[in-house]
Amino acid sequence: MSGRYEVKPGMMAFGSYFGNAQADQQVFQIDDNFAHYRQAKFLARGERLSKYYQTCNYSKAVAGAITRLIINRLTQEHPQHFHYQKSIDNILKFHSQLTKETLYLDADLQLQEVEGSSVVPSYASTLDALAAQVQEDLTIICRSDDGSNWLGAVHLCYPNHWSAEEKIGKDFATIHAPVAGMEKINRRGGAIANTMITQKPMVRFAWGLSTDTRLNHHPEPPSGVSVSQWQGRSFDSQHPQLYLRIERQVIWGLPEYEAALFSIRTYFRDCSVVKKHPMLRSKLYAAIQSMTPESLIYKGLVESKASILQWLQE
Repeated sequence: MSGRYEVKPGMMAFGSYFGNAQADQQVFQIDDNFAHYRQAKFLARGERLSKYYQTCNYSKAVAGAITRLIINRLTQEHPQHFHYQKSIDNILKFHSQLTKETLYLDADLQLQEVEGSSVVPSYASTLDALAAQVQEDLTIICRSDDGSNWLGAVHLCYPNHWSAEEKIGKDFATIHAPVAGMEKINRRGGAIANTMITQKPMVRFAWGLSTDTRLNHHPEPPSGVSVSQWQGRSFDSQHPQLYLRIERQVIWGLPEYEAALFSIRTYFRDCSVVKKHPMLRSKLYAAIQSMTPESLIYKGLVESKASILQWLQE
């Protein structure tokens, strides 16, 4: 965090060192919270799968390439957890030691069968099944021959106030139009999509503030839950709970398929710990202070900005 709130691409080479040892080299970061993240995906899927998982003009060729990429990365990055083998009849068998699930995929890497799973609803596709093996959300950007780009697939069980159903099929600029401060970037939406697809893998980080550590902040709460309770944007200075919600986003282009995988891993950092470090506290204070009125509205901080800043100074 620089001490100034800015909206910019901020892409760095994948594998750049951030002090996290081997994890910085991984697309898929697995930690002791795996079971909690998996349960959050199951709760979302159980609510209504189409609320969190969508595809649009997602070709079999691109789907197969994304599957190969995910399986290759998982088996390379975590050989103790994942392995696969091909049978003579061209069936690929992918096994997760973490979930005890085995996926059987045909020659096109389409899901045929799942062993060791009691998931409800049952997996709808290979992407749906693979998303349940990791702690990241997965999105896939596609591009056609005429250069137009669109969101071809999205598996988003940890949304940060955006909706898979609303964004599917839209281009980069349209998807990001509601984001305050994105105007200049959106004018280069096609160029950024091109960078995502054609350049070497990249990583970027985004952050916001939340008053809870719930992974799922879909704009539409589940039935029986109030909007204010669900949103995680109600700061109470009498009982302060505030967290940095940090997204580690990895972009992995597949230029031969005119597509890119965009993974989102969500982490939380307790601001009561942050405020104990003078430099971190001053940077967070300055970043919130520097937000434009539009950014405060977008981040849901209009009403709580003053009380958060006061709390940080206490």
